[in-house]
Amino acid sequence: MTLPASAELTQVLKVEAQPLQSQVQRLADALEFLGEPLTPEEQKQLDDALKLDDAESIAAIQELFDQRTLAGVHINPESRVKVARGPAAAELSEQGWRVFLVKIHNEAGVTSPLRITSPNAAPLYKQSTGSPDPEETVRLDQVPHRWMDASVFTGRPMAKTLSGLELEYQIIQLYSRDQGKREGILAFDIGQGTQDLGFRNELPVLFECQPAVKVRLEVIDDDGTNTTGQFVIRDELGRIYPARSRRLSPDFFFHDQIYRHHGEHVLLPPGTYDVTYTRGPEYRILNRQVTVGNNEEQTESFRLKRWIRLTDHGWYSGDHHIHAAGCSHYEAPTEGVTPEAMMRHILGEDLNVGCVLSWGPCWYYQKQFFDGRVHRLSNDQYLMRYDVEVSGFPSSHAGHLCLLRLTEDDYPNTTKIEEWPSWDLPVLKWGKEQGGVVGFSHSGWGLEVPEEELPSYSMPRFDGIGANEYIVDVVHDVCDFISAVDTPIVWELSIWYHTLNCGYTCRISGETDFPCIYGDRVGLGRGYVKLPPGTDLDYDAWIKGIKEGRSYCGDGLSHLIDFSVNDLEVGETGRDGRPSFLQAKSGDELTIKVRSAALLADVPNEEIRSRPLSAKPYWHVERSRVGDTNRVPVELIVNGESVETIEIVADGSIEDLTFNYKPTQSCWIALRIFPTAHTNPVFVELDGNPIRASKRSAQWCLDAVDVCWEQKSPRIRETERAEAAQAYEEAREAYRRILAESAE
Repeated sequence: MTLPASAELTQVLKVEAQPLQSQVQRLADALEFLGEPLTPEEQKQLDDALKLDDAESIAAIQELFDQRTLAGVHINPESRVKVARGPAAAELSEQGWRVFLVKIHNEAGVTSPLRITSPNAAPLYKQSTGSPDPEETVRLDQVPHRWMDASVFTGRPMAKTLSGLELEYQIIQLYSRDQGKREGILAFDIGQGTQDLGFRNELPVLFECQPAVKVRLEVIDDDGTNTTGQFVIRDELGRIYPARSRRLSPDFFFHDQIYRHHGEHVLLPPGTYDVTYTRGPEYRILNRQVTVGNNEEQTESFRLKRWIRLTDHGWYSGDHHIHAAGCSHYEAPTEGVTPEAMMRHILGEDLNVGCVLSWGPCWYYQKQFFDGRVHRLSNDQYLMRYDVEVSGFPSSHAGHLCLLRLTEDDYPNTTKIEEWPSWDLPVLKWGKEQGGVVGFSHSGWGLEVPEEELPSYSMPRFDGIGANEYIVDVVHDVCDFISAVDTPIVWELSIWYHTLNCGYTCRISGETDFPCIYGDRVGLGRGYVKLPPGTDLDYDAWIKGIKEGRSYCGDGLSHLIDFSVNDLEVGETGRDGRPSFLQAKSGDELTIKVRSAALLADVPNEEIRSRPLSAKPYWHVERSRVGDTNRVPVELIVNGESVETIEIVADGSIEDLTFNYKPTQSCWIALRIFPTAHTNPVFVELDGNPIRASKRSAQWCLDAVDVCWEQKSPRIRETERAEAAQAYEEAREAYRRILAESAE
């Protein structure tokens, strides 16, 4: 259906022919680039018009291009803008882009950019400000009226500004989210204060939005079962579908990808599309073209392909730090997103366990989803649970905390987050007292060091929100893990290595901090936990694996499974009842085994591997590549030092590796592929002696307590400072004792 336009646009006669002819030839090239070229008949009209004398050519050009013009913009000698309706049919495509012309009569000769705005193209959302109780800035009842996008095309061969010529044409691109009749108001200006009086720069247009094709997606897993997939859909111009600016949950506006369950659909206008599809790092990234015809519906089938399936070996992935509000999420029209949206993303990234942490932003709204148990949307293979990150709270300056497996999410005797403690130790104690598993988030922040080797003996400033107060809390046995993968690896691991050298046994676990540090996807950083043979996936068992170190962490593109020392697997209970503790005698040779796999792209990615370790992506298998080969190094780490390396082929196959090592003192042993994967340690006590690996590490830890106190104490409430000072002093005493007991 073609909706009627108003009267034809006024002919502009006072314009020089040569620059106009040049401009419309570039206009024709741009229309072809944008996928709406001149028809053969129109091209002949243009060719003929360019051969006429000046006056006739000017008239013929306008006769041709006015038919594609939706709006005529008149800029008077005082640079005031008014607009009139052009003859072009006001037809749009649901979930698609259309191209129209704007005819500009520029009496003022201005050379500013032409701008187009519309209340119907206003943002659908307000991105998070971090407020725990944000104001309602976009209402749900406004969403139906914000159905379009509008922009002026200024890419080559078009210019970014008006030329100053008395007559020229510009291209606008309009997108419709909806189908059916929709009124849109288009407003044009050339800068602040150039709008004419009485809304004459605004043009109401009734559009007919043609329905898109319902493309049903069959999403088939590697084993033939129905599943959920990740899809990035681009047209021939590289535009993303559905348009990011018109998305609301469950499709996130800050993503290129969408997630669809088997049998669900996506709406696409007829055309050819490039579709990239996958499902988390254990899957290969595949690509194919899809042609959408002029149909009401069509079905496309996508068969996913794994390169490894860790669950076949008893290892289950998880990300203990993802958010449903804050950072890239919006706080309006809703305060973050729902559990249904988060579960879709967990499934679409093949993440067996997803811990959704409520925190400062939208705290009072999001905490309704916490109930101290696995969420009802979980299934046998994929679990989701709501817990807490202590961030945006009074203690945040000392380091953000992940509190997992809580039964209560309000600190005792508080109703507002401002009433919580102003340092970390009391919060960690409270979490553990209720059976929780607790640790530090994004550990590297505040622990920056200049070196790219481990461990670093430089002293960080302890001025951030990572594992800063960890240096004290680990002494008090209230920290089960520190997090890794989402901050620079040396900053994260250096403090951990030093405390392991002092005999402390805090574990490490992988996280993403989605969508704050990484908004790419959930599970970008992840931990893998081994469950006992014959055990079904169980949240409590998985979290216990984090606490006991029956796990490794990484980017999911490299793996270190079944790590053992003298047949004691990491996280397995030793003879004395402690997980990962092995008793050995002087002179014993240790046999260290691991099954390792990695997957590198066929061609090295210089952009990633040339970056410093302090730049994203902090952990990535490409950084591990040996030269231009397809090999990566698996290192044996003893007391923080690399003592042996075996290279493996990173083609996705699993290789069985064996190392032999004869310790001369009690030690912790781990394996890593730097910087993409790291196991938890096995602790070897030689002749019953505790680990006291290094005086230098003990001295570093002792000095670090002082630096941390200097940074944190001013922000601890005066009423809590004496208790905090005592805890810090107890940490100093412990490190002094360890220093005296440690080897050189």
